Amino acid sequence: MSQTLTHLNEKGEARIVDIGGKAITTRRAVARAKIEAKPETVEAIAGGTLKKGDALAVARIAGIMAAKKTSDLIPLCHPIALSKVEVEIVVEDGQLVITATAETSDRTGVEMEAMTAASVAALTLYDMAKGIDRGMRISSVELVEKSGGKSGRYLRDPDK
Repeated sequence: MSQTLTHLNEKGEARIVDIGGKAITTRRAVARAKIEAKPETVEAIAGGTLKKGDALAVARIAGIMAAKKTSDLIPLCHPIALSKVEVEIVVEDGQLVITATAETSDRTGVEMEAMTAASVAALTLYDMAKGIDRGMRISSVELVEKSGGKSGRYLRDPDK
């Protein structure tokens, strides 16, 4: 099965995809990132005891702001009107788990906005806690779920 790369023209040159003829539909994407850190670092972040302040609040705001700027950061990504962006951060199995949800009613999806939000929230947590733990590791930035548009629903297989 041959697949056409939509961001390349017939000459192989980069282009932005023409979405003008696509239907406006409700679209939603959920992305996740994880941070592995020392237990005392996770506790300081989750407990709000870092010298730099409330890292969770700052990371949530950073993730939301990043989602809004995705088309400025990723070449050929369409600017879209986001109707909702949420960033949640929890401690799970000794790790910080960041879940970002982005929604819109538009002609193109919000997967990149959700993954950008999760990534930047993770980077923000790293930045705020690097003074106590430079060994933190951001891992598994991934699309967890997507709905809307022509391709329909995607749900990540948790076993992969």
